[in-house]
Amino acid sequence: MSIEDKARKDALTVYRGMWQDFVDAGATSDWRSPKLGQYATGTALTNMSRALYADHYNGLVTKGQPTFQPAVSSVDPPGDPRKIVVTDCADATRWLKYKADNGQLADDTPGGRHLVNAIVEKQSDGSWKVTEYGVHEVSTC
Repeated sequence: MSIEDKARKDALTVYRGMWQDFVDAGATSDWRSPKLGQYATGTALTNMSRALYADHYNGLVTKGQPTFQPAVSSVDPPGDPRKIVVTDCADATRWLKYKADNGQLADDTPGGRHLVNAIVEKQSDGSWKVTEYGVHEVSTC
């Protein structure tokens, strides 16, 4: 396997891992979960922690499991990547917010498919982490 192929594979693994850790933390809105920093850093980590804190503050938890279809859309520089862009169409249809105190749906807004763009960068220790991500509105993919 080439260096670039390994980097692509590692970036997709890290991307999926970041979202799974976020899903796990969302079940209790644990914005302090140590798992969040396993695959994310910088803006990505800050945004996840803030979203979970907001849910905690508002008495919400997230239940269910989204699905992902990530693909590498760019590698920079080619051959020996340091930065990889991942594009995804995440389906949050079965991943919704509920009131923590009574288990009722928080609103009547259905989940759906969201375009997600993420930047995965090689860290100084050689590991890969998601440094930024953007989730677009429902029905963007």
